[in-house]
Amino acid sequence: MSVESSLMPTDSAAVGDRLISMGRIVGLFGVKGELKLESDTEPRDAIFRYQPWELRMPNGRSSWVQGVHGRDTGRNVIARFPDVDDRDQAQLLVGAQIWVPRKHLPASKPGSYYWVDLEGMAVQTLDGVPLGRVSHMLATGANDVMVVEGERERWVPFILDNYVKSVDLEARLIRVDWDPEF
Repeated sequence: MSVESSLMPTDSAAVGDRLISMGRIVGLFGVKGELKLESDTEPRDAIFRYQPWELRMPNGRSSWVQGVHGRDTGRNVIARFPDVDDRDQAQLLVGAQIWVPRKHLPASKPGSYYWVDLEGMAVQTLDGVPLGRVSHMLATGANDVMVVEGERERWVPFILDNYVKSVDLEARLIRVDWDPEF
Protein backbone atom coordinates (compact mmCIF):
# COMPACT_ATOMS: atom_id res chain seq x y z
CA MET A 1 0.00 0.00 0.00
CA SER A 2 1.37 3.45 -0.85
CA VAL A 3 1.77 6.28 1.62
CA GLU A 4 -0.82 8.34 -0.26
CA SER A 5 -3.45 5.61 -0.04
CA SER A 6 -2.91 5.01 3.69
CA LEU A 7 -3.61 8.65 4.55
CA MET A 8 -7.15 10.01 4.61
CA PRO A 9 -7.90 13.32 2.86
CA THR A 10 -8.38 16.24 5.22
CA ASP A 11 -11.91 17.15 6.14
CA SER A 12 -11.70 19.70 8.97
CA ALA A 13 -15.48 19.67 9.34
CA ALA A 14 -15.25 15.99 10.28
CA VAL A 15 -12.89 16.87 13.11
CA GLY A 16 -15.14 19.66 14.38
CA ASP A 17 -12.42 21.30 16.45
CA ARG A 18 -9.57 23.72 15.99
CA LEU A 19 -6.19 22.22 15.31
CA ILE A 20 -2.96 22.77 17.21
CA SER A 21 0.56 22.37 15.86
CA MET A 22 2.32 19.63 17.83
CA GLY A 23 5.47 19.01 15.82
CA ARG A 24 7.01 18.26 12.46
CA ILE A 25 8.66 15.47 10.53
CA VAL A 26 12.30 16.46 10.09
CA GLY A 27 14.10 13.51 8.59
CA LEU A 28 14.57 9.85 7.89
CA PHE A 29 15.78 7.22 10.36
CA GLY A 30 17.21 4.02 9.00
CA VAL A 31 16.02 2.11 5.94
CA LYS A 32 12.74 0.60 7.19
CA GLY A 33 10.58 3.71 6.83
CA GLU A 34 11.00 5.27 10.26
CA LEU A 35 11.03 9.05 10.58
CA LYS A 36 12.59 11.61 12.93
CA LEU A 37 10.17 14.04 14.56
CA GLU A 38 10.52 17.34 16.36
CA SER A 39 7.85 17.22 19.06
CA ASP A 40 6.42 20.23 20.88
CA THR A 41 5.02 18.05 23.68
CA GLU A 42 6.47 17.45 27.11
CA PRO A 43 7.68 14.76 27.37
CA ARG A 44 8.60 14.62 23.71
CA ASP A 45 7.14 11.17 23.08
CA ALA A 46 3.72 12.27 24.42
CA ILE A 47 2.97 13.36 20.84
CA PHE A 48 1.95 9.75 20.12
CA ARG A 49 -0.93 10.00 22.64
CA TYR A 50 -2.76 12.67 20.62
CA GLN A 51 -4.09 11.09 17.45
CA PRO A 52 -5.33 11.32 14.75
CA TRP A 53 -2.80 13.72 13.24
CA GLU A 54 -3.37 16.03 10.35
CA LEU A 55 -0.18 16.09 8.28
CA ARG A 56 0.28 19.36 6.41
CA MET A 57 2.79 18.86 3.64
CA PRO A 58 5.13 21.58 2.36
CA ASN A 59 3.28 21.50 -1.00
CA GLY A 60 0.05 22.59 0.72
CA ARG A 61 -1.68 19.19 0.68
CA SER A 62 -2.85 17.65 3.91
CA SER A 63 -4.19 14.33 5.10
CA TRP A 64 -5.11 12.49 8.29
CA VAL A 65 -3.21 9.58 9.81
CA GLN A 66 -3.82 7.45 12.88
CA GLY A 67 -1.90 4.58 14.44
CA VAL A 68 1.52 6.24 14.44
CA HIS A 69 3.72 4.88 17.19
CA GLY A 70 7.28 5.53 18.20
CA ARG A 71 9.86 6.20 20.85
CA ASP A 72 12.19 8.82 22.26
CA THR A 73 15.76 7.63 21.85
CA GLY A 74 17.17 10.49 23.92
CA ARG A 75 18.59 12.09 20.82
CA ASN A 76 15.55 11.85 18.53
CA VAL A 77 11.87 11.06 18.58
CA ILE A 78 11.41 8.22 16.08
CA ALA A 79 8.05 7.43 14.49
CA ARG A 80 6.68 4.47 12.58
CA PHE A 81 3.69 5.29 10.35
CA PRO A 82 1.14 2.70 9.23
CA ASP A 83 1.85 1.33 5.75
CA VAL A 84 5.21 3.11 5.50
CA ASP A 85 7.73 0.31 5.15
CA ASP A 86 10.73 1.77 3.38
CA ARG A 87 12.88 4.86 3.11
CA ASP A 88 11.36 5.99 -0.22
CA GLN A 89 7.82 6.01 1.22
CA ALA A 90 9.03 7.80 4.35
CA GLN A 91 10.80 10.48 2.30
CA LEU A 92 7.39 11.64 1.01
CA LEU A 93 6.44 12.70 4.57
CA VAL A 94 9.58 14.69 5.46
CA GLY A 95 8.73 18.34 6.06
CA ALA A 96 5.12 17.70 7.11
CA GLN A 97 3.73 19.64 10.05
CA ILE A 98 1.80 17.60 12.64
CA TRP A 99 -1.52 19.06 13.83
CA VAL A 100 -3.99 17.56 16.31
CA PRO A 101 -7.53 18.50 17.33
CA ARG A 102 -7.48 20.58 20.55
CA LYS A 103 -10.17 18.32 22.03
CA HIS A 104 -7.68 15.41 22.12
CA LEU A 105 -5.51 17.14 24.71
CA PRO A 106 -6.24 16.32 28.34
CA ALA A 107 -7.76 19.01 30.55
CA SER A 108 -5.11 21.23 32.06
CA LYS A 109 -4.48 21.05 35.77
CA PRO A 110 -5.81 23.88 37.96
CA GLY A 111 -3.51 26.88 37.64
CA SER A 112 -1.99 25.50 34.41
CA TYR A 113 -2.90 26.57 30.90
CA TYR A 114 -2.16 25.49 27.38
CA TRP A 115 -0.53 28.34 25.52
CA VAL A 116 -2.96 27.89 22.65
CA ASP A 117 -5.84 28.60 25.03
CA LEU A 118 -4.25 31.88 26.16
CA GLU A 119 -3.55 33.17 22.65
CA GLY A 120 -6.10 35.75 21.57
CA MET A 121 -7.33 36.45 25.10
CA ALA A 122 -7.87 40.07 26.16
CA VAL A 123 -5.47 41.41 28.78
CA GLN A 124 -6.36 44.21 31.15
CA THR A 125 -4.91 45.73 34.31
CA LEU A 126 -6.54 45.37 37.72
CA ASP A 127 -7.95 48.87 37.17
CA GLY A 128 -9.64 47.74 33.94
CA VAL A 129 -7.18 49.39 31.53
CA PRO A 130 -7.08 47.28 28.34
CA LEU A 131 -3.55 46.36 27.25
CA GLY A 132 -4.44 44.33 24.16
CA ARG A 133 -4.60 40.64 23.32
CA VAL A 134 -2.13 37.79 23.79
CA SER A 135 -0.41 37.47 20.43
CA HIS A 136 1.71 34.50 21.47
CA MET A 137 3.73 33.08 24.33
CA LEU A 138 7.49 32.77 24.74
CA ALA A 139 9.56 30.42 26.87
CA THR A 140 12.48 32.38 28.30
CA GLY A 141 13.94 29.75 30.60
CA ALA A 142 13.14 31.60 33.83
CA ASN A 143 9.41 31.93 33.14
CA ASP A 144 6.95 32.10 30.27
CA VAL A 145 6.12 35.51 28.82
CA MET A 146 2.87 36.73 27.23
CA VAL A 147 3.41 38.94 24.20
CA VAL A 148 0.48 41.35 24.37
CA GLU A 149 -0.38 43.31 21.22
CA GLY A 150 -2.38 46.51 21.71
CA GLU A 151 -1.55 50.13 20.95
CA ARG A 152 2.00 48.81 21.43
CA GLU A 153 3.64 45.50 22.19
CA ARG A 154 4.19 44.52 25.83
CA TRP A 155 5.97 41.51 27.28
CA VAL A 156 4.29 40.45 30.51
CA PRO A 157 5.81 37.62 32.57
CA PHE A 158 3.24 34.85 32.98
CA ILE A 159 3.75 34.41 36.71
CA LEU A 160 0.51 33.53 38.47
CA ASP A 161 -0.32 35.50 41.62
CA ASN A 162 2.58 37.88 40.97
CA TYR A 163 1.77 39.58 37.64
CA VAL A 164 -1.08 37.41 36.38
CA LYS A 165 -3.90 37.76 38.88
CA SER A 166 -6.65 35.86 37.07
CA VAL A 167 -7.30 33.88 33.92
CA ASP A 168 -10.94 33.51 32.89
CA LEU A 169 -11.03 31.07 29.97
CA GLU A 170 -14.80 31.44 29.49
CA ALA A 171 -14.71 35.25 29.40
CA ARG A 172 -11.40 35.11 27.44
CA LEU A 173 -9.88 37.65 29.86
CA ILE A 174 -6.56 37.80 31.70
CA ARG A 175 -6.21 40.35 34.51
CA VAL A 176 -2.69 41.49 35.33
CA ASP A 177 -0.96 43.64 37.92
CA TRP A 178 0.96 45.66 35.35
CA ASP A 179 1.69 49.35 34.84
CA PRO A 180 0.04 50.31 31.51
CA GLU A 181 2.86 52.83 30.93
CA PHE A 182 5.49 50.06 31.07
